[in-house]
Amino acid sequence: MVKQVVIDKGIPFLEGVFPPEIDVRYLSPEEITPETIRYADALFVRTRTQINKELLHGSNVRFVATATIGFDQIDQDYCREAGIHWVSCPGCNAQAVCDYIEEALTTLTNYLLGGTPSYSLPCERPILGIVGYGHVGKLVAQMAQRKGYRVFLSDPPLGIGMSLAELAPQCDVLTFHTPLTHEGEYPTYHLCDANILRLCKPNTLIINAARGGVVDEQALIPFLSPLALSPHRLIACFDCWENEPNLNQELLKHVDLASFHIAGYSIQGKMNASEMCLRAFCEFFSLPILSINKKAVPLQGDSEKGWLLRITEQLKANPEHFEQLRKQYRLR
Repeated sequence: MVKQVVIDKGIPFLEGVFPPEIDVRYLSPEEITPETIRYADALFVRTRTQINKELLHGSNVRFVATATIGFDQIDQDYCREAGIHWVSCPGCNAQAVCDYIEEALTTLTNYLLGGTPSYSLPCERPILGIVGYGHVGKLVAQMAQRKGYRVFLSDPPLGIGMSLAELAPQCDVLTFHTPLTHEGEYPTYHLCDANILRLCKPNTLIINAARGGVVDEQALIPFLSPLALSPHRLIACFDCWENEPNLNQELLKHVDLASFHIAGYSIQGKMNASEMCLRAFCEFFSLPILSINKKAVPLQGDSEKGWLLRITEQLKANPEHFEQLRKQYRLR
């Protein structure tokens, strides 16, 4: 029997859906502590909550759901040893991330940054390289092909495409859609390092809307400076950063587009994630399947052209407000 559930209050569509006999507590990420979750049987979290021994030891928690596609915030070894079942939501916001990539391409090719065009396609059918051909990668490939790009792939774990070292020198755009992993045969931590960056053509656009740490940020900085490696300058669009919310200020200064980890933020994506978490919760505790509260729709952002350029300016002007900007961002 489940008696208490703790939910990150940033996860929408879950208020009022649980039966009255379950004590449901909605907390901010900062409020989710060993003390506040001690008697919880289940946790619903997002990326900011580290699921590990420090948080869970001595608690009643048997089930954890993260309303995100990523799961690098979960100590899988500890959960396995402690008998804690966890789930993530693969593919829940894939379309939103794809839309973000399309907006980045549109923004850089059609708008002005600093008074001059930031990016121009080198030919009629430029090459877009996709690293990671999962839920997001497949949608990005379809979108890019519709826009006239030639699409090349790299996903060695799936046996698809070529290695990143083979892919990088051919691309005009290189976009990453992998999880963040540190171990195994194909770790992705600093997958795009200085060696890969040196292989890229001048003016290659590097997009990281995957996880902070997939691209080696410190290695990238010299390639973004107009002076350091000119004319071998690269272009960059970053949504995911190492050590969020404490951004690398030098990197932020030089990237062409920047956002506060909101590529996957859309109403449909949030709805999908909440529904997947709720279903997994019901199945784990052998409860009748509950339905999300679709009436509790968060505020929806506008679709005004140039929105990514606008939030780039916001973040560059106020990097210390990363978390606040993220919380206040209105879903697309």
